[in-house]
Amino acid sequence: MPPHCDSLDGPVVAAARQALEAADVDLVLPFVPPEAEAEVRAAYDRVAPLRDTGPAVRETAELWFFETVVRLHRAGEGAPYTGLKPVGLSVGPVIPLAERAIESGSSQQLGDYLTNVLRDELEHRLDAVRDLAAYRARSMEDERRYVQAMLGYQVYCHHLYGAMRAADHHEAGAHSHAE
Repeated sequence: MPPHCDSLDGPVVAAARQALEAADVDLVLPFVPPEAEAEVRAAYDRVAPLRDTGPAVRETAELWFFETVVRLHRAGEGAPYTGLKPVGLSVGPVIPLAERAIESGSSQQLGDYLTNVLRDELEHRLDAVRDLAAYRARSMEDERRYVQAMLGYQVYCHHLYGAMRAADHHEAGAHSHAE
């Protein structure tokens, strides 16, 4: 997944901001594993009183709270914490479409986009296999290139199927990131 959960405009920091603004730490707790709850509560208790001491202290305290929550969120995913990412990083086309689907309750636009990308990718890869098939009898090297492409296509399709049938984030208990 592209950087998202660890960005200053991502859902974890948004929940942490809401928790501070509403004076309700419970608003951010769903984003961390149960074993991190006490640390988040302790961080909240340290930061909440500092919010009224001036803009510089408030900003520093809030940033520390955001870092704490994101670090614990990432640990709950089994992913390293590499710092907060700035606002406005590209998350690619899929995350905004998924967010819109959640807001609207309809996956139509997301499904159409993913279907088109999948269809294009499958066709592109199959074209490569077909191109190599035309020359496979020329040499053992060409035959091997064809076999690698043919098996690669099958494995790619198998992995796609596995990803489509995988447990969802909630069932799996975490999600994978390549952030």
